[in-house]
Amino acid sequence: MSESTGPRPALDLEAFPPSFAWGTATSAYQIEGAVAEDGRAPSIWDTFSRVPGAIDNGDHGDTACDHYHRWREDIALMKELGTDTYRLSVAWPRVVPGGDGPVNKAGLDFYDRLVDGLLDAGITPSVTLYHWDLPQALQDRGGWTVRETAEHLAAYTTAVAERLGDRVTRWATLNEPLCSGWIGHLEGRMAPGLTDLTAAVRASYHLLLGHGLATRALRAAAPGARIGLVTNHSTVAPASDRPEDLAAAARMDGHTNRWWLDPVYGRGFPTDMRELYGVELPEKPGDAELIAAPLDWHGLNYYFPVTVADDPEGPVPHAREVRLPDVPRSGMDWQIDAGGLEALLLRLTEDYGVRELYVTENGSAFPDAVGPDGAVHDPERTAYLEEHLAACARAVRKGVPLAGYYAWSLLDNFEWAYGYDKRFGLVHVDYATQKRTVKTSGRRYADVIRAHREATAG
Repeated sequence: MSESTGPRPALDLEAFPPSFAWGTATSAYQIEGAVAEDGRAPSIWDTFSRVPGAIDNGDHGDTACDHYHRWREDIALMKELGTDTYRLSVAWPRVVPGGDGPVNKAGLDFYDRLVDGLLDAGITPSVTLYHWDLPQALQDRGGWTVRETAEHLAAYTTAVAERLGDRVTRWATLNEPLCSGWIGHLEGRMAPGLTDLTAAVRASYHLLLGHGLATRALRAAAPGARIGLVTNHSTVAPASDRPEDLAAAARMDGHTNRWWLDPVYGRGFPTDMRELYGVELPEKPGDAELIAAPLDWHGLNYYFPVTVADDPEGPVPHAREVRLPDVPRSGMDWQIDAGGLEALLLRLTEDYGVRELYVTENGSAFPDAVGPDGAVHDPERTAYLEEHLAACARAVRKGVPLAGYYAWSLLDNFEWAYGYDKRFGLVHVDYATQKRTVKTSGRRYADVIRAHREATAG
């Protein structure tokens, strides 16, 4: 890198094995743009972003980072950072525009070129099949509230795996089904923008069923595939030791964590949460076994912890988040606590028996700007990165089988309902010109990667 970051706090880099994977992550709708090119059809996010008031500033992903045309430049940035793996997602409406039916060759051609470009640069692709951009055609037929969508996910998975499975070995079926299920169908803050508990519970079920069906499809189409699921979690603490707040914390943990992990690891959907939701699950014989199909790895996305108090009159799970005073917060107003990442890595290892883990997303948004010197100095993000990598190292020392870390995100991008105001990237993007500028945090990440390789060489 052309700019030295100077002396930085020491990190326990020798905790990480020599094979540890250093990466960055993105998702298709957040960076690709080109939403109407080469046969791509609308997704639920193309639709949702046109709902008045849904997205800050009326932003949308029509152009985003123009990665569809600038992917070679973005691979060069990855190489400059020294990363050895890249987590991307495939856009379902680019590959199967109607959601089911004919496969769009031009869409698959794009990912074919991208994968080859990554491999030529010595960067291992990690492909996520579903990162929230459901084809609108399927939403018009019920979306995730109907079983057929899970079946269509499996067919789409087969098409992608048959094309890329000879070169891609690391696959994730879904990204953060919690956001699709709860935020998209219960809270209405993400596509498709529903506020319906019954729809949300049914969607949550079909998302996990889709994961199971996609896992089976991957095993058939790409026998060498290493398959995982990416889930987002928070540690949950009660606001006080009152029994009501302790119960609220247990409910929030069920809503945020156990509902998404228990069925995947063979425990079924939690009984206490089923009773709380009061919605009959659309179960069929054999579903539980599909959902709990053995995985090769698990991806954890972590951003913040939550503290809650009892809120009996509030929406499910009747737990109100309490804002703690005098704690550091990111530009998203999320509490910063690297200890939560360590705790969740330990929980996945000890409580769920995960044998190979990746931190598949971890990062922070701050209001960055290009300075008079042409650089983007972001000391807060740099500190966040160091604190969370230190938490990862502590977890490894305690026996967590952590195999890699993907910083969120490679690029500033379309941050869903927040539009373009929130910047998570290690690389700054000037959306007017599409100029990319590596931030100080990106340079620090490159230093860490280089130092780890030196520390573990030989």
